[in-house]
Amino acid sequence: MNSGNTAPESRPQQGPPPTDKTKMALAGVLLVIPILALLWVPSYAKVDPELFGFPFFFWYQFLWVFICSGMTYTAYRLTLSARGRTTHKVGEDR
Repeated sequence: MNSGNTAPESRPQQGPPPTDKTKMALAGVLLVIPILALLWVPSYAKVDPELFGFPFFFWYQFLWVFICSGMTYTAYRLTLSARGRTTHKVGEDR
């Protein structure tokens, strides 16, 4: 749908912008790693080694909060770079 600002002939491309599928797949892998790591409970359901008196079970999961944040941010940046630059504005129909 044309927003009325430009003629349809001035837009050479219609549809979604080209996407780098390799980067999108890598972003998906980064989002799945924390889920799989924390669902595998037998791997960290133990007391030793302790860190500052905290059993491994607790500090391991707390460590994943920071790791997951980094992976989510990296996936976000990969997604932005995979979509490339677009010429449309936010809210504008393509």
